[in-house]
Amino acid sequence: MTQEDALRHCVLLVDDDPELCAMLAEYLESDGFETFAVHDGAAAVTEVAAHGSRYSIVVMDISMPRMDGFEALRELRRSSSLPVVMLTARGDDTDRIVGLELGADDYLPKPFNPRELVARLRAVLRRTEPRQPGAGERLQAGGISLDLAARSLEVDSQPVELTSTEFAIMETLLRQAGEVVDKDQLSRLALGRRLAPFDRSLDTHVSNLRRKLGTTADGSPRIRTVRSRGYVLTTREPGAAP
Repeated sequence: MTQEDALRHCVLLVDDDPELCAMLAEYLESDGFETFAVHDGAAAVTEVAAHGSRYSIVVMDISMPRMDGFEALRELRRSSSLPVVMLTARGDDTDRIVGLELGADDYLPKPFNPRELVARLRAVLRRTEPRQPGAGERLQAGGISLDLAARSLEVDSQPVELTSTEFAIMETLLRQAGEVVDKDQLSRLALGRRLAPFDRSLDTHVSNLRRKLGTTADGSPRIRTVRSRGYVLTTREPGAAP
C-alpha cells in the first residue's frame, strides 16, 4: 500500500491519553492517513455506530475509563467487522490473547515505534482491500467455500463471519488445502510479517477459526495442527467415509 493508497483511509484512534493520540495523529497524517480520536471505549462504540462507514480501521487501547478496550471491542463485534488493532501493555500475553479472541485483527504492545504501527495498519488494510470479480474467485474444500470477491465464507452452506485476519488465514489454507502450511509461511502470507519468537497471535487466530468452522462429520477439527510444522486444512467432504 502506497501513501496514495493511504489517502483513502481514515483511522479512528481510541486512547485516554490525548497527547499520545495527538502524536499518532500527526504521524499518521504525515503518512497520508486521515484520523479522528476519542478517549474512551463508550465513545468509540458510539462513533462507529454513527459514522462507521467513515473509517477503514480502529486503533484502540485496552486500559480506558467508562468502557475498556475489551468491552468496546466486544460491543463493536456485535454489529461491525471494522478492523481493529489493539494497543496492549508490553509483555502482557493475556491482554493480547483476549483481544484476539474477542475479534481484534492484530495488536501492538506499548511503547511502540509509530513506523511499526503504520506497518501493522497497512498489513491489515491490505487484507481488507476488495477484490476485482473474475474467474477463480471462489475457493472450496471440505465443505468450506470462500468467495474472494465478496469476502464471505460458508461452511456446509451456512455463512460464517470472519475478521480480516481470519479471512486471510482461510484463503492461505484453502489455496493449499490438504497440505501442511508452515507457521512462518502462514504468518507472512496472512499476517504480513514473520512469526516472532513467543508470538501466539497466529495460534490464537487459528483457534478462533476452529471454533467458528466447527468439526467435520466424524468430529475431527477442520484445521489440524501438525506438531513442529504448521497447520493443514482437511479436504474431507461432510459425510465422507474416513
